[in-house]
Amino acid sequence: MRIGVIGAMQIEVDNLKASMSDISTKEYSGVTYVCGTIGDKEVVAAVCGIGKVFAAICAEAMILEFHVDYVINIGVGGTLCKELGVMDVAVADKVVQHDMNTTPLGDPVGLLSGINEVYLPTDEKMCRLLGSCLAEKGIHYHVGTIATGDLFVSTPEQKTKIHERFDAIACEMEGGSIGHVCYVNKVPFAILRSISDGEGASMDYATFAEKAALQSILVVIDFIQRADELQA
Repeated sequence: MRIGVIGAMQIEVDNLKASMSDISTKEYSGVTYVCGTIGDKEVVAAVCGIGKVFAAICAEAMILEFHVDYVINIGVGGTLCKELGVMDVAVADKVVQHDMNTTPLGDPVGLLSGINEVYLPTDEKMCRLLGSCLAEKGIHYHVGTIATGDLFVSTPEQKTKIHERFDAIACEMEGGSIGHVCYVNKVPFAILRSISDGEGASMDYATFAEKAALQSILVVIDFIQRADELQA
């Protein structure tokens, strides 16, 4: 079994690398892929960069060059719902690209032309296993739609629009395109986001980034160690 982990921050991959054995690296399209093992599982980890194009480049190479069986994307996101605050976690049961819009052609907003889907489902077993790993660590999480776009969503108006249009619980800039690549390649995927903002809460970003990265990697390591459950 080979599991691909796509992170948003170098600290995430560095933390994962510390738990890996038999490490080697390869580079494709400017992205460094760290290969190794955790227990009896092969792992390929990479930092994709910001935005949908970089994320898609990373996911496509991970699938075609390293032949991963599963892809997990971790990172930071903004909350779109009252259930999620700072350091809580959003787990996607489906993803949507909120900035896809060919409505002048008569299409519904968010439609991915060519595959004719608005929402792409994550893998149910991966989603459940991530939830179990989060629950065991006492981390508050919520499952729902995660919305992706090439836009840093920062205003209440933008958040409300995306939430109401897609019933999304969180927004970010990579997961939907990684899901798109996995969908067309028929590779199961999961998306996890640590929330970086919330009502009445604030944290120094450097402190938040370090804590969020450590939290995500601990969950991912548990997930990898229990990954045989995906094939049960």
